[in-house]
Amino acid sequence: MMERAESCQKLYTRMRLWEFPDEYVIEPTDGSSASSLSISRVDASIKLIDGVPECSSVRVPKIQTIFGVVGMLKLIAGSYLIVIAERECVGTYLGHPIFKVISLKVLPCDHSVKNSPAEQKKVENEFYGLLKIAERTSGLYFSYDTNLTLSAQRLYDLGDESKLLPLWRQAEPRFLWNNYMMEVLIDYKLDPYLLPVVQGSFHHFQAAIGKEIVDVTLIARRCTRRNGTRMWRRGADPDGYVANFVETEQIVQMNGFTSSFVQVRGSIPFLWEQIVDLTYKPKFEIVRSEEAPRVAERHFLDLRKKYGSVLAVDLVNKHGGEGRLSEKFTNAMQPIVGDGLRYLHFDFHKICGHVHFERLSFLYDQIADFLEKNGYLLLNEKGEKMKEQLGVVRTNCIDCLDRTNVTQSMIGRKMLELQLRRIGVFAAEETISSHANLDESFKILWANHGDDISIQYSGTHALKGDFVRFGQRTVQGILKDGYNSLVRYYLNNFRDGTKQDAIDLLQGHYIVSVSRDMTPPSQTGGLEAIASFPLALCLVSIGLLFTAMSLRQARYDLRHLIFSVFWASISVAITAFVRANGRIFCNRPRLHKPRC
Repeated sequence: MMERAESCQKLYTRMRLWEFPDEYVIEPTDGSSASSLSISRVDASIKLIDGVPECSSVRVPKIQTIFGVVGMLKLIAGSYLIVIAERECVGTYLGHPIFKVISLKVLPCDHSVKNSPAEQKKVENEFYGLLKIAERTSGLYFSYDTNLTLSAQRLYDLGDESKLLPLWRQAEPRFLWNNYMMEVLIDYKLDPYLLPVVQGSFHHFQAAIGKEIVDVTLIARRCTRRNGTRMWRRGADPDGYVANFVETEQIVQMNGFTSSFVQVRGSIPFLWEQIVDLTYKPKFEIVRSEEAPRVAERHFLDLRKKYGSVLAVDLVNKHGGEGRLSEKFTNAMQPIVGDGLRYLHFDFHKICGHVHFERLSFLYDQIADFLEKNGYLLLNEKGEKMKEQLGVVRTNCIDCLDRTNVTQSMIGRKMLELQLRRIGVFAAEETISSHANLDESFKILWANHGDDISIQYSGTHALKGDFVRFGQRTVQGILKDGYNSLVRYYLNNFRDGTKQDAIDLLQGHYIVSVSRDMTPPSQTGGLEAIASFPLALCLVSIGLLFTAMSLRQARYDLRHLIFSVFWASISVAITAFVRANGRIFCNRPRLHKPRC
């Protein structure tokens, strides 16, 4: 097991929040004899104080326990402190407790807003509404003792000097969810309060193999560079950062050995989009097609720098809209493939269909040599490195959710078998499926992992999860996929635009500016100002109702037939209008300008 060298100051694990009328005071209560943190509710000024101010009849505080300071954001007139109100211990990472954020709390430092102009108050309230949405962010994890943003191999390779740094300074910025929110606090040198938070997934299980116990952990780390929702974050940005980029690490601990295997997923790495317009599957649009090779090259240069050799497995269809993206991906890869970079297309739907996922063995046969050559991290009982991972498999489909998770779980299964053989627990031909308890736990582990990643990106559980969870497709699973597909359609069209704004605000992809934002981000004009899908749906329903009522009377009076035709025409006209102008009826992001 790897031990982290003691840093100069430990993080506070439990604090008491005093909410006075004019200030917040955060008092460490974990036995640390340390100064308290005071934040003014008037101007958000920050200072350390020796004790908690005295209470009085006019200065009665609310008191509650909190478990971490996430950061602070400044809006138009006020600033807002974000803290962890509830936590849950979900396991250990290399011997250190890992906690999941159950709830966040936004604390306004906005007394100055009272003296602001009415228009400024309006804009401030709109941005504050986005922060309240952000309070419900799912999949946040942290540790007070170890750096959760780094894989076991990167933790092992940290130099002694780096291990003495505060955890936030050790952190990998692309996986540090609250990186931007901590910027204000960093200037005040508040290291014991600065808690690194990761968005992703954390699950583990223990299972018996004969008389031995194996401990398996699965961690996902979501990249913040191009974070967002399914339809509003697709493809890559000009710097090569892709949407839904997630690093997945599978850790095995047994008989004193520790072994780690890392995979990654991410959107097709060039500029493309899929703008919602009320159709079930909006068309794919390739943006600045001529830049695709350059953007893909940037993306893979970054991956090679961080992971070594890269095998890109592309699971999208060869035909239709997906086929256009796949063809562009193939063409963009041709100039850059070489010894350290391979590209492999595997038409998942054509080969596996909707039920024959066991045919993924055909894919494994094509990548087995890469996996065996590039291996995994292996540490012996003394914590000495016996083997290291030299490369990574990068998997993508369109969403990098459903097909990708099924494929990654297959690769994870094969690698776990290799690791257990190397440790000496499995015989040469022994497999996970020959141990019922281990097999069931492994399936559930990866199914939960896929659901977590999917909920963060699409708003629903992963599709095809029944195969990952049970090893086969089921009628119930297929019906559940249909339901989740409809929920995704609703969320993508009518909810995710606002959620995307909240993410951009939290991650610093949009910086609030007084001069620019005095026009509220949701202010629209013309047709957009009155466009409303619920209203349109209501009018169509009324038209169809009147049509049906008129048709029932048509046999008695010709006028009712004319009325039925009239109402039917109105319904068809509204439907056609909504279909032709679908984009303006959808919930779209309003914060367009990026961080400078």
